[in-house]
Amino acid sequence: MDVDLIFRIAGIGIIVAVLNQVLTRAERPEQAMMTTLAGIIVVAMMMISEISNLFDTVRQVFGLL
Repeated sequence: MDVDLIFRIAGIGIIVAVLNQVLTRAERPEQAMMTTLAGIIVVAMMMISEISNLFDTVRQVFGLL
């Protein structure tokens, strides 16, 4: 896992938090919730590929191919 991935996830979190606050203050809680949900989905998609790489590495190490 690269440090770059951690910084990307942190950047997405900061952007989503700011957008959430702006939309909440503008009395648009539905859009704030959808923005937060979209951020979670984006980060989950990024993590799925990394978890897949982890499982592939474990299979190779233990010779389970």
